[in-house]
Amino acid sequence: MSLKATIADNLAARNPQKSLTRALALQAEGEHARAFRLFIVAAEAGLTAGERELGLYYITGGGNGLRDPAAAVRWLSRAADKGDAECQYTLAGIYLAGFQKTQLEPGLFTAAVDQGTDFATALQWALRAAENGHAPAQALAGFIFSTGPDALRDEAKARHWYTLAAEAGSPQAHLGLGIALLHNATTDEPTFAGVEHIRKAAEGELPDALYYMAMIYERGIGVLPDAAKAVEYYGKAANGGVNNARAKYGYMLLNGIGTKQNKVEGETWLRRAALAGDGDAAILVANIYAHPQGELPPSFTEAASWFQLSAEAGNRNAARALAVLHLTGAGLPRNADEAAKWFRIAAELGDTVAQSDLAELQLRGRTNPRFTEPAPVQDWFEAAAEAGDDSAAYNFGVCLAEGVNLEKDEARAAIWFRKAADTLADAAYAYGRLLLQGRGVAQDIAGAREWIGRAAASKLPMALFDMGMLHAQGAGGPRDDAAALACFAQAAEAGVVPAMYTLGALLGGGHDVPVDREASLGWYRKAATAGHAGAALMLGKYLRYGIATPVDYEAARKWFEVAEKAGVPGASEEIAALQSPPEAVA
Repeated sequence: MSLKATIADNLAARNPQKSLTRALALQAEGEHARAFRLFIVAAEAGLTAGERELGLYYITGGGNGLRDPAAAVRWLSRAADKGDAECQYTLAGIYLAGFQKTQLEPGLFTAAVDQGTDFATALQWALRAAENGHAPAQALAGFIFSTGPDALRDEAKARHWYTLAAEAGSPQAHLGLGIALLHNATTDEPTFAGVEHIRKAAEGELPDALYYMAMIYERGIGVLPDAAKAVEYYGKAANGGVNNARAKYGYMLLNGIGTKQNKVEGETWLRRAALAGDGDAAILVANIYAHPQGELPPSFTEAASWFQLSAEAGNRNAARALAVLHLTGAGLPRNADEAAKWFRIAAELGDTVAQSDLAELQLRGRTNPRFTEPAPVQDWFEAAAEAGDDSAAYNFGVCLAEGVNLEKDEARAAIWFRKAADTLADAAYAYGRLLLQGRGVAQDIAGAREWIGRAAASKLPMALFDMGMLHAQGAGGPRDDAAALACFAQAAEAGVVPAMYTLGALLGGGHDVPVDREASLGWYRKAATAGHAGAALMLGKYLRYGIATPVDYEAARKWFEVAEKAGVPGASEEIAALQSPPEAVA
């Protein structure tokens, strides 16, 4: 600063009014540090404009580089008490933002006091400015009366102040009035009026109003649904900083709703919403990378980071998805204990699938008790089962049958399986197995056949296999090799290895079904390759005797050795017999 400027400032400081005039000029020129010092002179002399400007500098820290809310409130209050409506309105905003009266009290730690928003004091200042005709303060008073604590809420007063501010052209008042009208609308008239107020607020480019207009067009509230207009308004609101709008706009771009599909831009907006704390947007981004289509490459590692962000925001689906990635090692190190952690978070948020998955981990002993404390899954299932949830009834039955975190009790398990058996194939199968084996209930093979049959009708793979065995053995009903064959075929196609072996045996001859040794060979090969030792023995015999395949002693020996290693009776004899090969079987 030049010597001339310093002299001019010092001369102005001798007179409060001149200090104020020069401070305002310096402020306009961006010389805030110099203006600040002169505003102090004017404020200490009691000039209202000086008190106001000094208070505003203490809010922004623009004068001396330091923010001081308490000093700001002191100076603004002096001006506000003299009727300065702008200061009254500013004070209302300060108290609404969380400032407390206790921060004005002297004391070493008073500035750290945090007791929540002081709605009552904010309302007092807002009303003083509102009564002075200050439109933004009128809108603010309406907002507090409509959304503040129950003790302050007053719909009639909110409507009164919103109306006055709206008549003065306040976009915020139009928005508040529109929302209030739509909230209570039961007929067309208030609905149309509410939409019109929100439209006027949107014309003022108020971001929240733009967001509400988007929802109005998306849902067809008082207008015909129009996805194109919805996405247009969501885009404007998103650019205005409304996080929910970012998520919606990204979703619509991603899926081409109301606009040309743009997956890359859609992902960008969803990512911005997610980083700003939108858990639902984060899980959408995660799914983009977990299930990529088109322009975006797959990345389970990227997906995992977004699932975690969403899970930490309280999204139970994301927590369960993250647990699955930890469990399978997709994009993350395989870690059952970490999977259990996220399954538990999802479960405690009410995700019943996660509860079942967590119970399965505990049941199979896949977690380390030194790192993972067992969760009370049995209590969750019991409470939900008692409330009539069939899935929970089945899961609680599993806990009882397997002794998950409680004493094993197959009799009680049977009761809960039976409760859920009418609606759940898994429960019908579990109940049928207990009847078949006489565990926890009296053995009833005919009853077992009925319940296992119900589960098999729902294409439950192991139920199909067991039903095939019941048909083949004539247990609990007539023998029916054709029905057995159909059950085994479905179970084998679903990946049940014992069914592959049994299917090979049925098709190989000696049963009341057409012989198909080529198909028999194929099923023995599939079962043996999947680790079935008995199938390995039979595959070796087919290769040794040339049944539906050329004779291949070396391959036969390989499969006989597999069977021998597994302890299958007869395998050693077959290996010894290979030294004198028999004639091929036709």
